[in-house]
Amino acid sequence: MNFVEEGTVGPSLGADNIRVGVQSLMLGLFLVLVFMIFYYKVFGLIANIAVALNIVLISAVMSILSATLTLPGIAGIVLTIGMAVDANVLIFSRIKEELKNRLKPLDAINAGYDRAYITIVDANLTTLLVALILYIIGTGPVKGFAITLSVGILTSMFTAILVTRSLVWLIYRNRKNIDSLWI
Repeated sequence: MNFVEEGTVGPSLGADNIRVGVQSLMLGLFLVLVFMIFYYKVFGLIANIAVALNIVLISAVMSILSATLTLPGIAGIVLTIGMAVDANVLIFSRIKEELKNRLKPLDAINAGYDRAYITIVDANLTTLLVALILYIIGTGPVKGFAITLSVGILTSMFTAILVTRSLVWLIYRNRKNIDSLWI
């Protein structure tokens, strides 16, 4: 192996990189939240609540682990947000398909979650396996990314599957019809 480039980053440059990383995280999160509300209406709002809770849970777990926020950690959080949104999109798309198949609204919700569950678990477990491998063979920043990604995957599965399902059920349990404005 040949070193192509090697450098040292001082504290001010590192702080600038963290600041820019956090700004990009916030901008990306804002754009995702706006898109989800625009495209999925109330379901998008529910997904946004789940994503926000996911970030809070990641922060809490990382705080318990006394982890330091680094650029690879921010990258892990960004990837986790994408995976959490993806899980919600899968679920909501399945619900739309079930409604098109003329299932009753609550039956469509249950079928949507049940049918998306396997795909979500498969994608997340595969990514979790890769994160484990990165942690085992990686060093420093790579291990930090792997830890953040692993925590994020576990929290996003919790929020995407359990939290959103509970919120959707609470909102729609007494409705006979779910018109297109709500989904």
